Amino acid sequence: MSLPANPAAQPMTHREVLRALSGLLIVLFAAMISSTVVSVALPQIVGDLKGSQSQYTWVVTAMLLASTASTPIWGKLADLFPKKRLLQIAIVIFSLASLGCGLVQNTEQLIALRVVQGLGMGALQVLVQVIIGAMVSPKERGRYNGYLGGVMAVSTVGGPLLGGAITDADWLGWQWCFFMAVPLTLIALVMLTRTLHLVETRRPETKVDYAGASLIAAGVSLLLLWVTFVDAEFAWISWQTAAMVGGSVVLLGAAVWVETRVSEPVVPIHVVKRRDPALAIVASLSVGMAMFGGAVFLGQYFQIARGYSPTEAGLLTIPLMFGVLVSSAVAGRMVSRSGRVKPYIVAGTMVLTGGFLMLSAVDHETSLVYMGVGMLAVGIGVGAAMQNLVLVVQNSVPLRELGAASGSITFFRSLGGTIGVSVLGAVLANQVASKIAEGLAALGIPVEGATGGSSLDIGSMPAPVREVVMAAYGDATGHLFLLSACISAAGVVAALFLTPVRLRDSVDLPEPEKEPAESTAAV
Repeated sequence: MSLPANPAAQPMTHREVLRALSGLLIVLFAAMISSTVVSVALPQIVGDLKGSQSQYTWVVTAMLLASTASTPIWGKLADLFPKKRLLQIAIVIFSLASLGCGLVQNTEQLIALRVVQGLGMGALQVLVQVIIGAMVSPKERGRYNGYLGGVMAVSTVGGPLLGGAITDADWLGWQWCFFMAVPLTLIALVMLTRTLHLVETRRPETKVDYAGASLIAAGVSLLLLWVTFVDAEFAWISWQTAAMVGGSVVLLGAAVWVETRVSEPVVPIHVVKRRDPALAIVASLSVGMAMFGGAVFLGQYFQIARGYSPTEAGLLTIPLMFGVLVSSAVAGRMVSRSGRVKPYIVAGTMVLTGGFLMLSAVDHETSLVYMGVGMLAVGIGVGAAMQNLVLVVQNSVPLRELGAASGSITFFRSLGGTIGVSVLGAVLANQVASKIAEGLAALGIPVEGATGGSSLDIGSMPAPVREVVMAAYGDATGHLFLLSACISAAGVVAALFLTPVRLRDSVDLPEPEKEPAESTAAV
């Protein structure tokens, strides 16, 4: 008697995939636009809430850190429990947190709720990739990753523009930068409930490695806290530095020890230590550090250093987002057509590094045309490299490990972004404070009484102080892009050592061939 065909083994048609993909793209769009809408409005948000430059950085870092710490857990849960149910839970978490962010009264509340929002963001990012990976083969996935890249680009192009318009509109206010995510996610929830139908394989006997995830989150958080406060609250060589850095090393060392001994690690060491996944992770880490760390301060540069409105700042970032849109779509289709991914990753990381090198020369008077070319190069590099690095890892694992592997690559990319924002934010704060002190001293204004070193409420400052602060932010931003170029150069090196393999056509890895029974019996 012949066995019935396994439904999970039957590839979905292009039409079926597109129907399911529509809901996934709306989910991703809602998550991405909620971040980009807020990015251009952050200077006014933090200014209205009377926050400081350090708090500005942590409004971004808190969400990235929570997303980073939770990503591998969501990835592992996707291997154990129904992916559709997990996605629905993540949508609810994200929606409620977005609603709460619009109701905050101070920066401390905003940072706390951004942590919760980050939990939902981490889930949405990895689950969308996992679900797509469960539907189509790695080679065909390039085409659909092009759609993902397009949605990411549209959200990042439209987000700053929409955020600027919302912030500038007196009848709306910056609170709607958070509120607008709620109806989008509710629409996505309804669509996914109706269109997403996966054949799930549950493994209830396995366990989630909460200990490893907690140790990783604690170790990274402690290290980022040290980066934020060192040289401002305490010296580089001090007992606080020893305690925080030493504690972080101990926690991360314990996490590695746990991950090598548990049966279901949250970050699968056997996958991470393979050549191509390891190189892809290094490249993704550097791209994440450079992209998130450098781009997050562009809105601040245009508004504080150049004096543009939030809407104008959003318009000025269009070259960056346009580069991502075109590059991700073109590279995705070319990868699906050829089955080769390495050339596009290498080219992308090189262009990314070149773009940041151009932007490293900016100051408070740099030509906007020159900046536009640099931002376009950065966008092209990110679009060609970021999503294709995920394919390298997914191509090397069987379907049963797809969630953990996707969670790992997304984890390290988010970790890179978190570290990048935190490190570059600390560098910017120190550079700005130093330049403001020098500028005020030259004017004969006491630094203590000027309040220019910490406040982002530029409009309330006296004209001479405002000019000093604007020049300080403009001149200090170039240092951030130079650091970003050095970081992304590490991604170029990692990409060059990738194996030039072809992406497989099957959703799952083929089963290894068993030895013939006769040979076994002869032995």
